[in-house]
Amino acid sequence: MIGSNDIIYAQSQPAKTFTNPLLPSGADPWVIYHNGYYYYTNSLQNKLNIWKTKNLAELASAKKKTVWTPPANTQYSKELWAPELHYLNNKWYIYFAADDGSNNNHRLYVLENAAADPLTGAWEFKGKVGDATDKWAIDGSVFTHKGQLYMIWAGWEGDENGQQDIYIAKMKNPYTIEGPRVKIFSPFYDWEKNGDLHDANNPPHVNVNEGPEILKHGNKLFLIYSASGCWTDFYALGILTASANSNLLDPKSWKKSAEPVFKKSEANGVYAPGHNSFFKSPDGTEDWIIYHANAKPGQGCGGFRSPRMQKFTWNKDGTPKFGIPVKENTPLAIPSQHK
Repeated sequence: MIGSNDIIYAQSQPAKTFTNPLLPSGADPWVIYHNGYYYYTNSLQNKLNIWKTKNLAELASAKKKTVWTPPANTQYSKELWAPELHYLNNKWYIYFAADDGSNNNHRLYVLENAAADPLTGAWEFKGKVGDATDKWAIDGSVFTHKGQLYMIWAGWEGDENGQQDIYIAKMKNPYTIEGPRVKIFSPFYDWEKNGDLHDANNPPHVNVNEGPEILKHGNKLFLIYSASGCWTDFYALGILTASANSNLLDPKSWKKSAEPVFKKSEANGVYAPGHNSFFKSPDGTEDWIIYHANAKPGQGCGGFRSPRMQKFTWNKDGTPKFGIPVKENTPLAIPSQHK
């Protein structure tokens, strides 16, 4: 029996809310949910880290490990961009772009790990992932549709910087592209073409479509991509829609929407939101988007970009409704947990 003088110490409960940003810095955030854990990664330039947590709202205190550091003096030693972690055929794969210090030499590469937990085991460098043209490539992502594995990425048509287009190709296995690359779309609308550069090492202007991610819902596939230069405040998300029954290698199967689906909010102090990925809440009932953004105008592509997440819903026509980027330090309910 508890006496009147006894003190009862309540166990500390996990927080039910969180605020953005999730980390002080971290561009190109990527999340995958597997066996009860979220695994997170983002661009770090010179290494690949993985975070592991049951609750992404607690990312800042999550277990973290550097799983791979590139060897020096190779074609893939520097500028490691937009890593993605995928679980395919009972193995883990990390896709990333890298170069030798010259952006012109960016290509896609992949690592493989047979361990059950990607923070354990050994990561084996499997090499370059590319089609026969071996052109500039960044932001590789993979997805499976009707039993076929595909890769999508941002690339140059030729060897000169000036425009980034989105490409797709079939894959024979998680580290080998099969057949030719197909350009499914290019920057077209004015809001996709904010790209003036004031840098002697670059062209005066670059049109950008990059960061492609697949989102499936109902009988449709949505390709969400980032448009305009990340160095501008106008970096935003666009959307293409394809029928689940269409030929995904046919550019005519993809219909581009005329307006962005997620863009800066000056009122909320969120600039250049983009380069996202998607995940479900632990109980599977909610859809979430995680993306990077700047807190002030003019902060560009550097370390000011921080990862943020928010729940999204669906429009009556089946398209995603991302809403407006939420203001920093606004309390949000954490993703819905298992009961």
